[in-house]
Amino acid sequence: MIGLLVIIVVSWVLLYFIEKKNLLVLGIIPNQKRIIQFLIGFLFIVLINLLSIYIETLVMSVNWKFKSINYGLIYKAIIYHLKSALTEDLVFRGAILYILISKIGAKRAILLSAFFFGIYHVFSYGMIGNKIIPILYVILVTGFTGYVWAYTFEKTKSILLGLGLHLGYNLVMTCFFPLQPYGEIMFTETSRVNLSEWNELYFALFKGLFPSVVTLIFLKFLLKSNNKI
Repeated sequence: MIGLLVIIVVSWVLLYFIEKKNLLVLGIIPNQKRIIQFLIGFLFIVLINLLSIYIETLVMSVNWKFKSINYGLIYKAIIYHLKSALTEDLVFRGAILYILISKIGAKRAILLSAFFFGIYHVFSYGMIGNKIIPILYVILVTGFTGYVWAYTFEKTKSILLGLGLHLGYNLVMTCFFPLQPYGEIMFTETSRVNLSEWNELYFALFKGLFPSVVTLIFLKFLLKSNNKI
């Protein structure tokens, strides 16, 4: 919580001294429109990620074991991922992105935000010293995800749609896969088949990029066809 407060204060300082603005330009204060944006992002990415997991289950013949529901653990996971997503969004899709958009334009700013979001995950995943291919994969997948979320900030002038996407993505992952500090809180994998090396690479690319590609297409259509968002 202290780290989040520090980021908020730093964001205010940057906006005030560089742009003569305040935190309101980040669209961080909830209102009816932004709450709808948040819910659309959250529900859409939950559905897309569940579809991605379903496809993985079919392709890899994954067997899942349902675990007893621990409501206390689920609540802790929600709070943790909400704080984590908000922290990352304020850093990568907050004041700095707003300033970059103002100084160098939206396209360059979004690409820079996406690139550094990908680099950040190399460190957060503890991949320093790993082989170059896994590192490039992480940069590509998380960087493209960061691109989509930065795009939503630039188009909606608010972090809440991206926050809904971010939170929904993380919560689905934590329900099925081993993550720290909360993982496999509802399902645990008991078995799967192995694919050939190349097929495994192709499917990994599909699995990594599919949610973000579909989300970007959906958002472009939604933002173009519905000015209420």
